Amino acid sequence: MRITCPNCGERDRREFYYQGDALALGRPADDAGLDDWDDYLHNRDNPAGDTRDLWFHEAGCGAWLVVERNTVTHAVHAATLAEKVKR
Repeated sequence: MRITCPNCGERDRREFYYQGDALALGRPADDAGLDDWDDYLHNRDNPAGDTRDLWFHEAGCGAWLVVERNTVTHAVHAATLAEKVKR
């Protein structure tokens, strides 16, 4: 699988570390209830198909990316700097 880093260009996925669902960008407010925090920390979908994931470009520029990809075909549709993604 190849990921195109917005800073470094196309790279092999071994340069990146998968960090989970991009849902992590939607963190609850500090004063949110326990149910909201429990859901955020422990409940994740495991879809077969299109996903939005967080990846860290460890062997490159050190950027956090939101990668849109298909978990069945391994096709990467887009990679965007996480700081530019709307939550």
